[in-house]
Amino acid sequence: MEGIDLISQVLNALGWDANDAYVKIRTVAGLGFVLAFIFGYVGNKTHFCTMGAVSDIVNMNHWDRMRAWVLAIAVAIIGTSLLVYTGSIDVSKTIYTGAVFYWLAMLVGGFTFGVGMTLAGGCAQRTLVRLGGGNLKSVVVFLFLGYSALVTLSGIFGAFRVNYLQAEPVTVYLDGMQTLPALLGMATPTGTLLVGLAIGIAMLLFVFLNKEFRGNADNILSGIVVGLVVVAGWYVTGRFGFGEDPDTLEMVYLGTNSHLAESMTFVAPLGYTMNFWAYWTDTATIVTFGVASVFGVVIGSLVYALAHKTFRWEAFNSPQDLFRHIIGAGLMGFGGVTALGCTIGQGVTGISTLAVSSFLVLAAIIAGAAITMKVQYILLMREG
Repeated sequence: MEGIDLISQVLNALGWDANDAYVKIRTVAGLGFVLAFIFGYVGNKTHFCTMGAVSDIVNMNHWDRMRAWVLAIAVAIIGTSLLVYTGSIDVSKTIYTGAVFYWLAMLVGGFTFGVGMTLAGGCAQRTLVRLGGGNLKSVVVFLFLGYSALVTLSGIFGAFRVNYLQAEPVTVYLDGMQTLPALLGMATPTGTLLVGLAIGIAMLLFVFLNKEFRGNADNILSGIVVGLVVVAGWYVTGRFGFGEDPDTLEMVYLGTNSHLAESMTFVAPLGYTMNFWAYWTDTATIVTFGVASVFGVVIGSLVYALAHKTFRWEAFNSPQDLFRHIIGAGLMGFGGVTALGCTIGQGVTGISTLAVSSFLVLAAIIAGAAITMKVQYILLMREG
């Protein structure tokens, strides 16, 4: 990552020292908010919903929203592969690509998240978008999902995760990164670009060969914007955010909770948001890229709702509805942290690194959601 990046050039032109660690931390968080604001605004406008995409296929065999999701993945893969090729980011410095492959945690976490998002009426990003639109159900999901994520990160659920789902007997150790290029013997910038382009172009053909999808501007907009936001997030944290830690003097990724390169994901950041609120007066607690992104999505969605007069208060229909949302939120918090991401965190951001575990998690999430939808339908028919 030689040379000066674009963001540093802008900051220096404004008279700020882009090499100052604290400037970097604040800028990474600020840009995380901006990117998430765009995500939330467009997500509300276009009704981008990953659970809805699965539901459309299961219940109506309708693929438009799924194609929007695939478009986002394709854009993210191609953009991230280009960043790797140009040396702008190092995907080995992320939570997704490590040599330790927790396959059981990925499967259990992904499946659990899929079940949870179906019970809660939407995934983590959709919860934040709906919250900005006035949905009071999402307030409950926000709180229970965030708390569940927090105790899975470092609390009682975390002990179960580490001791059973990430235990030695169910862990696979690889010689290098767990990315497709690495497994194919192409773990070079050029190899990554070639694999990324092959997969990305195949996805684009799947998306745009469908005439009905080509006629839906909102689905095209949502897919492109979500994909580009993920790519931009990688650049912000992985290129600009790389700098010297003022305490240890080591070169690290500043402004992220993992101290690695990050992009859009919404489960663990909800847990970190809970922690941030709980330790507000602790000067060591800062607003990170992830925490800022949580607020960015909500406020972006709120601005769209107010500007276009779509803001509507929405509450629970019954105690049973409340109970389903609470259980779903808890499952999403546990599952999202265990699987290292959600429908966006693994399903777009993780897959953009071409990590094998991300493809596994995505499949598990879709399976969990689809099976839960089928079970719900059967139970509804029996009640009827």
